[in-house]
Amino acid sequence: MGQPWSGATTTATAPIDTIMEPGVVFDNRAQGRKHRHATAIGEPSPGAAEGLRRLAGGGCDAGVRTASARYDASMVTPPPPTSTDETPGCVSRRIERWRQGAVDVVDDWVAEEHPVAMACNGVAFAVMMATPCDLEDFALGFALSEGLVAEPAQLLGTEIRPLLEGTQLAMTVREDAHGAHLDPADDRLLPGRSGCGICGTRQLENAVRQPAPVRGDLRITHAALERALDALRQRQPMTALTGAVHAAGWASADGELVLVREDVGRHNALDKLVGALHRSGRDPATGFAVVTSRASYEMASKTASAGIGLLAAISAPTALAIELARSAGLTLVGFARPGSHNIYTHPERLQA
Repeated sequence: MGQPWSGATTTATAPIDTIMEPGVVFDNRAQGRKHRHATAIGEPSPGAAEGLRRLAGGGCDAGVRTASARYDASMVTPPPPTSTDETPGCVSRRIERWRQGAVDVVDDWVAEEHPVAMACNGVAFAVMMATPCDLEDFALGFALSEGLVAEPAQLLGTEIRPLLEGTQLAMTVREDAHGAHLDPADDRLLPGRSGCGICGTRQLENAVRQPAPVRGDLRITHAALERALDALRQRQPMTALTGAVHAAGWASADGELVLVREDVGRHNALDKLVGALHRSGRDPATGFAVVTSRASYEMASKTASAGIGLLAAISAPTALAIELARSAGLTLVGFARPGSHNIYTHPERLQA
């Protein structure tokens, strides 16, 4: 999720609505307002506090309250689940909660982070740190985005094997699939952390791969994008309970949010989404993706590899993601918030 406020991102000339880094605020607000044991507003860093004090023309507290009220008014908070039976991937832990000098011992809900080993035809390929739910979606989406299979039909089946150390996804692929002929010298033998989509890649040429150009004539309106983003805020049960995961959603061209997947890793959530799309028989090219994270290189790469023509992130893109999106024909949108967004590449897909 987002990082704490940083004074390094604060400028004296920025408007008070943007003093907090776009994309970070949504995560912090979600975590603060949705989490049953969290405070509504975190304390800003000294640099951010000083910027708010200057901008507000008065006390720092007034500036924080003003900025927070504006963001609270623009964000919609989904109701938390009534129980974790509805929300796999969450566990209860006993904690000490400190508030205003008082300590209470309470039960708190946290997101699971779990080693998930990927294997193709008996050969180990990678270990990812992931939320242990929607694993069949994860297997297919990962196999597609990593090039283990070129099409869903090449994945013949996935056996989910609980192990003492974690979970293995034992995939069986057709003989004409790349995953059936893995070279142990090229395996990703290092674990993939939940925040890393290319960990374990040992060759530079494998770390930065250029996906095939995105095809199709997808066109959406700005209103459709906002409709999907608004719906995404309502469809994050794990985030509502823990404040600790990312979400990736796919919407039809008119902005109807069709599928959502959550995970502690942003790239895992996107892999799960791509797998769910194919398993439900939907054509990814007929809609667009929205994510609650930054748009890093691997997010742009996975989106383009799936044939999705537009990726909208609530936070910023990286320079490498922009270059990849431009060359792959992917429309990349960042800082997607209520009433505003930035289009970094191929703006022709978005219409008034």
